[in-house]
Amino acid sequence: MALRHDWTKEEILEIYNKPFMELLYEAATIHRQHHDPNTVQVSTLLSIKTGGCPEDCGYCPQAARYHTDLEGNDLMSINQVKAQALRAKASGSSRVCMGAAWRNVKDGEEFDNVLEMVRTINKLDMEVCCTLGMLTENQAQRLAEAGLYAYNHNLDSSEEYYKEVISTRGYQDRLDTIGNVRKTNVTVCSGGIIGMGESEADRAGMLVALSTLNPQPESVPINALVPVEGTPLEEQKPVPIWDMIRMVATTRIVMPETQVRLSAGRTQMSREGQAMCFFAGANSIFAGDKLLTTPNPDVSEDMEMFKMLGLNPQKPFVKKSQPESVDAQNSKFQAQGEKPKWSRPGHKIDRNLEAQQKAKTKA
Repeated sequence: MALRHDWTKEEILEIYNKPFMELLYEAATIHRQHHDPNTVQVSTLLSIKTGGCPEDCGYCPQAARYHTDLEGNDLMSINQVKAQALRAKASGSSRVCMGAAWRNVKDGEEFDNVLEMVRTINKLDMEVCCTLGMLTENQAQRLAEAGLYAYNHNLDSSEEYYKEVISTRGYQDRLDTIGNVRKTNVTVCSGGIIGMGESEADRAGMLVALSTLNPQPESVPINALVPVEGTPLEEQKPVPIWDMIRMVATTRIVMPETQVRLSAGRTQMSREGQAMCFFAGANSIFAGDKLLTTPNPDVSEDMEMFKMLGLNPQKPFVKKSQPESVDAQNSKFQAQGEKPKWSRPGHKIDRNLEAQQKAKTKA
């Protein structure tokens, strides 16, 4: 399937609403054409500055205007960040994503400290990601020079629904920050949240905005809203797991080379539900007991799930896991004294094995 940058909302809605099994099969097939289905990238999200944000994002407990009983903190020290990064690496993460509750980055001592944090984590042979709010072109370049691997800046929803959730920052502001990051060698991480009261058309609209970027984001987080008491969205009902699977599958189909991250809301999902998300094309997660301020499964639980599903953490500095060729698979199985397996979808079928199977059938 050729990479496209001209998806329409109507096309994406048609994919999203396909019969479930058909959607799942198509997404899984495309996933195996572009990625190793048994490899998942693991990131640890660290809140290096919590609370006091001047924005009014309706889902976020870090907004200063909401009363959420959130315990804020000033910017962490470089040594504190290094200790957390070492802990994350020991637990299997290949990336540390540092988040600060800022509307936008301001030049000065705090930003200088963040740059040093990036350099420090880089020396640990880990990928470094930041989500710090809006960036200028110069600030993006300084982060790149410090060794930043990825920058996260979510679009959150469709442009039409965005204004229902946030009024202190425009949709174009977010696109401008992504554009500034693209002027560097830093990869882009950008996705959104479902379950905020948006329609299916809004979900498709968000995927239109992301998929028509050229290049498409290297990572797309799909979050399920975690309602927090004290925020405008506290009464929202949990997103059904079927909606999450459909969203993951649709994202995989329209952005085949992107890493699709199963993000917030995993504490509400069963292992079976998460397994279906991985089958549908999710190949990245956030690990650790918190995603900035919202709950997340414990690392040990995730590693137990990985073992159960036969999943392996992706190594650092790999932009996407490569699918194993059918020849490589067959060589591996033959070396183990086993018969070659059928090729994965999208690869040339082993005709010798196909002939053998047909002969058995006729017999």
